[in-house]
Formats: sequence, structure tokens, C-alpha cells
Amino acid sequence: MLDARLLKLPIAAHQHRHEHHQIVIGVQGEADLSVDGTGSHLDTWKACLVPTEARHDYCGDHQNHVMVINLDPSTPAISTPNHADYERMVRVFEKPRTIHMDRRLQGLVQFAAGEFDRSPGNQAMQGHLAASILYCMADRVVDQRVRTSHRHSLNPDAMNRYIRANLHKKIRVQDLASEACLSVSRFHEVFREVVGTTPHQFLLEARLDQAMKLLISTPLSVSEISYRVGFSSQSALTNALRKHKGTTPTKLQVRDNVA
Repeated sequence: MLDARLLKLPIAAHQHRHEHHQIVIGVQGEADLSVDGTGSHLDTWKACLVPTEARHDYCGDHQNHVMVINLDPSTPAISTPNHADYERMVRVFEKPRTIHMDRRLQGLVQFAAGEFDRSPGNQAMQGHLAASILYCMADRVVDQRVRTSHRHSLNPDAMNRYIRANLHKKIRVQDLASEACLSVSRFHEVFREVVGTTPHQFLLEARLDQAMKLLISTPLSVSEISYRVGFSSQSALTNALRKHKGTTPTKLQVRDNVA
């Protein structure tokens, strides 16, 4: 299922493609790869994933050595134990990408390269080490996906429900961040990215929207409504409505009476 070996990349290579997934891992020196038009600079801390049929070329310096791992295109039959292994390893090849290896993974690659060089004819050992490298990379790709999805896991509707239930209180950004299970700094970053505005602006908008609904649909006094939606005073609500909505409590209440 796996074919792995150490190679020295030529100074230049023509563009080509093949019917198997391939990973090129820097072991020594440096090299440049282009996969489907996307360039990648390879050194001893990086690996380049080349999915099947992706057009690519490469060139290396005089000192470069790389580990090349090819994943057999003939997928093991579902009924065989090897199928689960294949499915676990193949997930890293969804698209061309450059993986930046951490210290542990880089150490594993260097150890494997030393064993490849020590026993060039031991294909069984090379296959096991190559599989270990792919397993580790697959786990890191999945971990990265999880972290990315968590960055976008903030639910604006949930935030809105929390704010509506606590409008009469002084809601701090720390409170919203805690509700989202994020640090304050991370919450600011994620909130702006997901919602498109700042937490403060979102909160102010929620307060004003609720105030306008109460002014139009209830006989409550402006002072009472100000308290219920979290403004410090009647004048604070009036000023915010005038500035952000172009209206006043009196105009909204008159509109309701006319209706």
C-alpha cells in the first residue's frame, strides 16, 4: 500500500502528474515545488502533499534530500483490515497543501530517514515508518480542522438569546466571552469574523431594537423601558435612539397612538 524512499531532487524537473497520492518531506537542504500552480518552499521542517492527478514540478539545491512516500492508488478492499488504515491516511490528500512539522514530527522524519539510509533494502521497515509518519500528519490535519471549526463555532443566535434574557443587566464583553467559552481576546476576534461587527455594537443594536419594540407596542414609560433594556437613564436611551436610529421615544410612541 505504501512505497517510501529517500531521493535527491534534480536541479529542475518537468511538470508531470501521477495516479497516486504523494508526499514529499524535506530531510536535508532545500527545494521548491509547484503543485497545481501553487508554490511551496520545502526545508527540513515542511512537507508537501501532492494529491493524485495534481500537476507538479520541483527543483532542489545541491544538498537537498527528501523522503518521498507514495500511497498506492489501488484502495484496499473494504473487507480487508488494510482498508481502515488506508482511509485514515488518505484523508490528508484532499487538496495540495504544505504541512509545517512540529519538533516531534520533524524528529520522527529525521529518525526514519536515518533508518532508510541504514537499511535501504528493508522495505517492510520503511513501510511501517512511512505509515507512522502519515498517521501523525493525518492526526495533525484533523486537529487543525477542529481548531478551525472551533474558531467559527460562535453562534450569533445563542448570543442574541443570552443578551435578550439579560438586557436589564450590565452585560460585559467578559460575560459574552464566558457564555461562548472563549477568552476575551479570542472572543473579540471570532465575534468580528463571524458576526461582522464588534460585541459592543451588537449589544447596543439589541438594546435599541428591544427598546423600539417596547415603545411601539406597550404603554410602559420611557424611564421603565430604559431600565428594562439596560440603559442607565431615559436620556441615555433617547440620545442613543437619535444617534443610531434617527428617531426618539416620543416619535415612536406617537406613531403607535396614530396607528
